Amino acid sequence: MTSPTARTTIVAALALASSVNAPGALAQGKEPGLTLEEVVVTARRRTENLQDVPIAVTAFTGDALTLRGSSDISDLAQVVPSVTLEPSRATSSTLTAFIRGVGQQDPLAGYEQGVGLYLDDVYLARPQGSLLDIYDVERIEVLRGPQGTLYGRNTVGGAIKYVTRRLREEPEARIRASYGSYDQIDLVGSASTPLSSTFRVGGTVASLTRDGYGENKTTGDDQYDKDIFAYRLSAEFLPSENWLVRLAYDNTQDDTNAVAGYRPFPGAVSGEPVLGDLRDSLGGAAQAPSTAGINGRNELETEGTMLSIEWHASDSVTLRSITAYREDYTESVIDFDSLKVIDFDAPVIYKNDQTSQEFQLHYSADQWVVVAGAYYLDASAANDFDVVLGQLGPVTAYTGGSVDTEAWSVFADVTYNLSERLALSLGGRYTDDERSVDVFRGTYLGVGSPFFGNDAALLLAVTSDYRASKSWTDFSPRVNLSYLLRDDTTLYGGYSQGWKAGMFDPRGANLLTPAVEEGVDPETLDSYEIGLKTVWWDGRALTNIAVFYSEYDDMQIPGSVGIDSDGDGVNDDFIGTLTNAGQATIAGIEVEGNYLLTEKFSAQLALSLLDTEIDEWLVDDVDVSSQRQIQNTPEEMAYLGLTYRTGFLAGTLTLNGNWSYRGKTYQFEVAAPLLDQDSYDLFNASVVWESGDEHWLLGVHGKNLTDEDVKTSGYCFGFEGCPSVLGLENNTSIFYAAPLTLTGTLEYRF
Repeated sequence: MTSPTARTTIVAALALASSVNAPGALAQGKEPGLTLEEVVVTARRRTENLQDVPIAVTAFTGDALTLRGSSDISDLAQVVPSVTLEPSRATSSTLTAFIRGVGQQDPLAGYEQGVGLYLDDVYLARPQGSLLDIYDVERIEVLRGPQGTLYGRNTVGGAIKYVTRRLREEPEARIRASYGSYDQIDLVGSASTPLSSTFRVGGTVASLTRDGYGENKTTGDDQYDKDIFAYRLSAEFLPSENWLVRLAYDNTQDDTNAVAGYRPFPGAVSGEPVLGDLRDSLGGAAQAPSTAGINGRNELETEGTMLSIEWHASDSVTLRSITAYREDYTESVIDFDSLKVIDFDAPVIYKNDQTSQEFQLHYSADQWVVVAGAYYLDASAANDFDVVLGQLGPVTAYTGGSVDTEAWSVFADVTYNLSERLALSLGGRYTDDERSVDVFRGTYLGVGSPFFGNDAALLLAVTSDYRASKSWTDFSPRVNLSYLLRDDTTLYGGYSQGWKAGMFDPRGANLLTPAVEEGVDPETLDSYEIGLKTVWWDGRALTNIAVFYSEYDDMQIPGSVGIDSDGDGVNDDFIGTLTNAGQATIAGIEVEGNYLLTEKFSAQLALSLLDTEIDEWLVDDVDVSSQRQIQNTPEEMAYLGLTYRTGFLAGTLTLNGNWSYRGKTYQFEVAAPLLDQDSYDLFNASVVWESGDEHWLLGVHGKNLTDEDVKTSGYCFGFEGCPSVLGLENNTSIFYAAPLTLTGTLEYRF
């Protein structure tokens, strides 16, 4: 049920919609009067004005994100319609992303994401380390709806493009220091210089640290802290005006503490009390024998290398090659029970690597614009983890699973200008995906398995031991028709299909359920969209509206449930439950815009209203769709920002206050009232001063000013309101977003 406050603002948004990029988009036009600044994107693999792109896309410049005080990409979810971006449960850097009801929140090997994340046009195949911090960024683009005929990897829900800064022709450097609540200390330095007329080098180093929002009362460690060191090195070679060779390497080391959840119930056996602070925990797994195999460590390292070669063969033809290699390694402590006792703990190791190659051809001449390409991906993902049930035996269920993916595709998108105002785009993509899986699961007597160092563990039973492989092929079409109603108004409509190959469950128990060796079928999304993009009131206002309808078939839904292996009435093991759940219909309207009220004062609004419905969900041939929900997708979202810019102390002072609203969110497909987040409001404000010579920037940013407690995720294996029970302590735990924070930033550019 939408709140009265939200209804009032939603009505206002429909009447007065504006672009979320406005803090950096105020400018004097060439003609006398007020106009909005043009926003340039590459959503269709070519440089275009955002208003000319006939798809639903939102773009943020790096300067606009600086003015907002955005720290990582999860901040975008407050201002982009139909988008959810948040840390996965029990992590601070693994990304859970949903767009228009499509996504994936389980980080296990083989579970491909429904939203594609691209770092400088390189597809990131795994979610570990993908909750990217915002630094050294040129712009970020969010594309909603299926993307396949223009991008390296076919993604069902949409794509997020993180584009880093190009190296400049002149020497450049900038240093930024931030200090804030919970002893936040962020230091970012970047520099670049030409070594010759054709060769440039540059680099960025970032140290991002913060004490925790809460405390682990058992270990004494901070909860929800941050400890990240990252750097990026790049070089550009321009042997002539027709060639660009770009080489980049990035590395991130994340030593943030393990985070355990807040328990709403006391320990059923231990009697441990419910804590008073929602961000505190009693989780002791990091110091317990259950995670001794990784020494209780919680750390992540990611690195990647990218080589991009671009050749402008003629005025109409450009060829491009993108070669990339990425890998990451994670050791993680998951404390399901969030207690000092060993009731339900898990040490986890993730290992991922990927090699990708993409070739593109761009042609533009007369009435034709063509983008065509070929893409290859060779990726390996592995996870090893123990599930230690310390008060049942103790017993440990070890799972080792690896999934290899080899995929290739060819794609093309052709736009033909039928007239000066009417354009037709046709696209298609052929994909061949092969998945190979190797899974072993065994139940041991003892705390920990031999894989995690307990050589004395006694093997009680092998519950899974299989290898399998399977290939899937698909052709996904796209058609789009756009018409220029006026020079500043575009109407478009189209159809696109998203497809994701079938996959295997890396924790599936084939000896209990032989069907897991067959994997699950691909999922398909058919999306229909009509949109209007218009600039009006003499260039002082713009409105972008998209209305879409999607039919989602064979949704791939992973999960895990406790099982009673010996029939004594107590669950002492678990199995994976990856299934093709059924069918869903997702429809909605999205509105964005920017309204320049005066030379100094502007309003920014965004809105999405969704209608999500599970049409069919079969369990043992019984339709339970009435008991299922679309995950991580509030049906209402609204954003209102007010920005005032004025001259001050030989510079420019920017004041921004904004409000965002999100409706009720279901964490999983089955309602869990303890975990699900009711509708809520967030208020933020920023004050930023920039010197007239653009050398100095000073800002103060306040986030979550009313100190709302917002649930981001959780585990539900307890006795009350949970679909499955595991452990003896009534194991339900909840994770929360940041409380009220204040941050001051000083930046010097030279």
